[in-house]
Amino acid sequence: MAMNGQQPTAKPAPAAPAPPAPQERAAVRGPLLYEGKAKKAWQTDDPELLIMEFKDDATAFDGQKRAQISQKGRLNAAISAHFFRLLGARGIPSHFIGQISEREHLVRRVQIVPVEVVVRNVAAGSISRRLGLPEGRELPFPIVEFYYKDDALHDPLINDDHAVALGAATRAELVQLREQALAVNGILRPYLSGLGVILVDFKLEFGRSRGEILLSDEITPDTCRFWDVQTHDHLDKDRFRRDLGGVTEAYEEIWRRLQAAPAAV
Repeated sequence: MAMNGQQPTAKPAPAAPAPPAPQERAAVRGPLLYEGKAKKAWQTDDPELLIMEFKDDATAFDGQKRAQISQKGRLNAAISAHFFRLLGARGIPSHFIGQISEREHLVRRVQIVPVEVVVRNVAAGSISRRLGLPEGRELPFPIVEFYYKDDALHDPLINDDHAVALGAATRAELVQLREQALAVNGILRPYLSGLGVILVDFKLEFGRSRGEILLSDEITPDTCRFWDVQTHDHLDKDRFRRDLGGVTEAYEEIWRRLQAAPAAV
């Protein structure tokens, strides 16, 4: 399966996301709680809720490569909201409450589990480098990997025993992370296939809230590899990582296809 490095065909700019519903306007923004590479988290007048703001910043290779990508925050907020609504309708619990502006989500406050969960359907990126698998080879079944969430250590690949020994998660939690990640894959992979998109792989984060494990963070072209099913054009952050150009156009193309899909809610 060869990759095509061409820029995605230009399409008319997608319409702006629909205005938030009245019930999604319930919180008042307070002080800044945290600013990460791609998002800001703001406190609200409700201690159980946060406002997550999506930025136009793009980073790669542990922050060694940085840039501003026009409209990235707006597009990621819309794309992630679409996926969270879809998954919520299929029974996947998450921190997402609603989209309250073009760049902002209202979310439940969670304690992030410091274990990133990667699901791989097709060999690409680090698994190809580590195991010598040709990029583009479809894997015989979805492979689940755990990474220890620690910037100073560059988020190393770990196994279940490592996660428990580090105190990052319990064995019961790791079972939940794996099961929920595979459930997300079981929903998103065929859904995207129907839109002409291969879900190559993706990274998920989860949080603890009142005894529950909730899908958290985002699901966007920043955290997923999306390839066009016919051309294998990259419609994700690899366009930035690999200097392929057309980053905004690729994100717009994903949003255009999601808008053309049946309603997620």
